[in-house]
Amino acid sequence: MSPVEHSEDPEPCERVPAGLLFVPVRSGPAGCTARLFRTPLGGRTAAGFTSAAKLTATLGPDQASIRLSEPALRALAAPLGVTALTVDPQFSAPSADRTAATVRERENSWRRWHPQHVGALRVTGAAAVVACLNLLIG
Repeated sequence: MSPVEHSEDPEPCERVPAGLLFVPVRSGPAGCTARLFRTPLGGRTAAGFTSAAKLTATLGPDQASIRLSEPALRALAAPLGVTALTVDPQFSAPSADRTAATVRERENSWRRWHPQHVGALRVTGAAAVVACLNLLIG
């Protein structure tokens, strides 16, 4: 039997470095942190893009990024238990509409509750505390 040669191996045995990648980041209290994503099956993955144009096309023009090498991105994600790296992902879910979330939050704010509702919650909470004390005291 002769060995079968495949010119295109879908998953090579050796990892080939992707070079410098544009890595999406978000700002936080401690500075910039790399954004991690979910695969279609729910696994966590780090993402890197080979060009700024590909990052913008997938995540939008407002997405901040930094340049990292592929080994540096893997080392950054490894302590978080993320071992997968996706280079040039083509699909992403649409970003959450912040204005709708803010309106919803304001509508559900405790300040908009009717005073009788707040009083009912206080009475219910006090009754629960008294019931617990009765159980403890016996």
